[in-house]
Amino acid sequence: LLGWCSYVDYEAEPSVVAVVNLQHLATKVEGRLSRPTPSVLELVAALHPTPAVAGRPRDLAVDWIAANEEVDRGRYAGTAGWVDGAGNGAWAGSVRCAEIDGAGARLWAGNGIVADSDPAAELAETRVKLQALLSALVRP
Repeated sequence: LLGWCSYVDYEAEPSVVAVVNLQHLATKVEGRLSRPTPSVLELVAALHPTPAVAGRPRDLAVDWIAANEEVDRGRYAGTAGWVDGAGNGAWAGSVRCAEIDGAGARLWAGNGIVADSDPAAELAETRVKLQALLSALVRP
């Protein structure tokens, strides 16, 4: 964000954000936009994809994903939000999503896989992440 802001401040350590079935790490970041003020679309383009869905360093991670993932992410890891005529808006990364086609749906969730990840633990965590979407789509 430094390229877009006159100053940026952030928490030194991430905090834990508890949601219904799991926890996330979050770091509060704030800054003051420089002039001329960029539109929210410029900021979304600068921040996407986030380290949460691509890794770091971003350029190397994105290249690795493109060369090694065997599926198209579709809308997963994209962005969703709004923008008005003045360039204001609010956006979020789509870290869990569903593509619905008639009576069928394709669900997406992922994990931050690193060299020492335990595959069984990563699969279990991904299943927990998908449970919120499944609960919204499947009613007993």
